[in-house]
Amino acid sequence: MGKKLEKNGLWESSRMMLPEHKTRIIRDERETLRRIKPILDEQKLEEIECTLALSLRSHVRVIVVLFDPFENTMLSGFVTSIHTHSREFKLQWAEEWKWIDVDDIVEVYIV
Repeated sequence: MGKKLEKNGLWESSRMMLPEHKTRIIRDERETLRRIKPILDEQKLEEIECTLALSLRSHVRVIVVLFDPFENTMLSGFVTSIHTHSREFKLQWAEEWKWIDVDDIVEVYIV
């Protein structure tokens, strides 16, 4: 048993970290940084919907702030279509477009 002890009397161990342990540590750190989506009141939801409708009718550019658990994302473009039954709208910029769920929006600004 004396052979397994080193100079300071501790067991010698490997300091190598397995890849699956490293992944777990990174995932755990990201989960602690995760934010909770704010609950918007009726007035704020109505304001968002009116701004989107104004962009569709008047063809004005809007900036849409989308919730993300780690960091909000901002998209800028024109609303070209609204589906009220599925609560989503089509935001177009340049030659690209994206369908966005209204429930993912935190804020909308007219540019």
